Amino acid sequence: MTYNRKKIFILIPIAILLVLPFMVMLLWNNILVELLSLKTISYLQALGLFVLSRILFGSFGFGNRPKPPYAKQFFKEKLMNLSVDEKLSMKEEWKNRTEKSEKNLE
Repeated sequence: MTYNRKKIFILIPIAILLVLPFMVMLLWNNILVELLSLKTISYLQALGLFVLSRILFGSFGFGNRPKPPYAKQFFKEKLMNLSVDEKLSMKEEWKNRTEKSEKNLE
C-alpha cells in the first residue's frame, strides 16, 4: 500500500507540471492572440512562462504555510496589555494609514 502511495505522490506533481503549461498555452493562444494581437506560443514557452510566473508570484504553493501557534497568542497578549493611551495612538495611526491609502487610490 505504501509503495502505491509513493507512486502517486511522485506522479501527481509530474502530471501537474505537464498539464498546467499546456493549459497556459491553450489559454494564451485562444484568448490573448485575438484580444491583444500577440503571437502564439509553444508548449516550452508556456512552460517557461508558467515557471516564471510561479517564481514571481506564487512560490509553487509552498508559501501558504501556517503560522506557529505561539505567534497568534503573542500578538493577542500584546494587544490585550496595551494602555488606553497606546490604544488611542494605535487607532489614530491606523486612521492616518487608511486615509493615506484612500488618497492614493483616488
